[in-house]
Amino acid sequence: MGFFKEAFHSIFKAHQVNISLLEAVQVAWTLLSGYYFSASLATFLFTSVRKLMEKAKERSQNKLINVFGRRPDSVWILSEGVEVEIPFEKLREGDIFVVSAGEMIPADGTIKSGTASVDQHLLTGESQPADKNVGDQVFASTIVLSGKIEVFSEKAGQETVAAQIGKILNSTTCHKTSLESGTEKVVDKSAFPTLMLGGLAFSAVGTSGSLAILFTSMGYNMRVLGPMSILTFLRIASEKSILIKDGQVLEKLLNVSTVIFDKTGTLTLDQPYVECIHCCSSFSKEKLLTYAAAAEKKQQHPVARAILAAAEEQGLTLPETENTSYEIGFGIRVNLYGSLIRVGSGRFMEMENISVPDKIQMIQTECGTQGYSLIMIAVDNELAGAVELRPTVRPEAKQVIQRLRQSGISTYIISGDQEEPTRMLAQNLQIDHFFANTLPKQKAEIIEQLQKDGKNVCFIGDGINDSIALKKADVSVSLCNASTAALDSAQIILMDGNLNGLTHILEISRKFAVNQKTNLAISVIPGVICIGGVFLLHFGLYASIFLYYLGLTIGIGNATHPLNTDKPAR
Repeated sequence: MGFFKEAFHSIFKAHQVNISLLEAVQVAWTLLSGYYFSASLATFLFTSVRKLMEKAKERSQNKLINVFGRRPDSVWILSEGVEVEIPFEKLREGDIFVVSAGEMIPADGTIKSGTASVDQHLLTGESQPADKNVGDQVFASTIVLSGKIEVFSEKAGQETVAAQIGKILNSTTCHKTSLESGTEKVVDKSAFPTLMLGGLAFSAVGTSGSLAILFTSMGYNMRVLGPMSILTFLRIASEKSILIKDGQVLEKLLNVSTVIFDKTGTLTLDQPYVECIHCCSSFSKEKLLTYAAAAEKKQQHPVARAILAAAEEQGLTLPETENTSYEIGFGIRVNLYGSLIRVGSGRFMEMENISVPDKIQMIQTECGTQGYSLIMIAVDNELAGAVELRPTVRPEAKQVIQRLRQSGISTYIISGDQEEPTRMLAQNLQIDHFFANTLPKQKAEIIEQLQKDGKNVCFIGDGINDSIALKKADVSVSLCNASTAALDSAQIILMDGNLNGLTHILEISRKFAVNQKTNLAISVIPGVICIGGVFLLHFGLYASIFLYYLGLTIGIGNATHPLNTDKPAR
């Protein structure tokens, strides 16, 4: 009855001849011609395959998103200092929940007590467990490997990052590619010629041949194979820690001719590195680094982490400091070995009435021109020296850019930094063009101009400061941590924060295009064979049914085959 309802709608509501009318004619004519078994067999196979395909799609979709929808059955919360077990559904924002080793974290929140090693691989792509302490954020669906923590719940249920990512993936699987949409239009437009061809076959080879023509349905299988291919390649992408928020982007990537990188946070890491130590008076480099690292020992900002990393690399033992005083944005004061140690910027030294020697002033001017940072160290009222910090270029950046160039894709840097450091980074990474001193609005204007010049642009930024540029680009990619992934304006999120994901997704899009074209051929060829067979070899209805379902079986194999050949690297 479904066939006839759809046919009625297409004629009297939509006023067009489409595949629904063809399906109704197929069933009606088969029954009226006395082919009861054939009609029953064809309808049974059609409805059975449709149900099987829906179940297969549902299973595949669930496998794609279930990692982000996992949850424990119950949760332990603190109630008046006592741990109480409650159902997961009753957990609310503001509750303090307790998670021990081996248990899943049920909600997003901040650690209030305890330490733990947390496996975040399935959510963020990190290969190593993350050590979490008081004040650190944790996310739902991640696993505590060791330790025990008490967490203040900030987002629960459908508001968690994991749930938001699950929603994104769920909506992504509903997108149709232009090939699918185009094929559906072709299938609908082919309905009338197929009816005419069936009438011709009736006069030439009889009823069986005419019915065989009506059952060809060329291209119809793309309605099944197209969505299955999308699910297949979305799974492959997710296994490589790539979150795709727009299914159509798999096609758009094929046309990308220009890739634009934001500089800070994309080509460079947040944490800089210590390039060299400039000494004054009799202070040694080792002593200066010890002073600076001891002062910054309990700080968490990127400069502090860079100095501490350099001290750890040299195996320095850091003494305990006293009377720490921190001037936000300027520097820090500590007492060490009976002396007052100051570590901070040139402005901080000026505030503290510390005289800066001409040598250090020259170095500071040069660092400012190059886009580097200079952290000064004073002992009592004398400047002891300075630590020069330089941006850390992502280790994979150069190789990724080489691969893009080999693929014929031109590369750009757009940065708000000064021209000299931007130019040097472009030269170092062999990037073709660069723009410096650009504001967020200007980044979008540059992208728009490149598009007017006929270029298809992929922009890679942090997804927050570059939101205007991300929305303007043909394809937008972001390297984000999990706390912003679900809210980012980019179409693609590289969840592990690694630029290698860019080359992975370009390769995935190429394979997807080949797979879809193969699906289309598999959908059309059996119909062509059937039509030729009817007029030349007197094929009948059973031959048509056999060819149709043979093509569908082969197509399903083709749509799911990449899952077996493109296993994620471990």
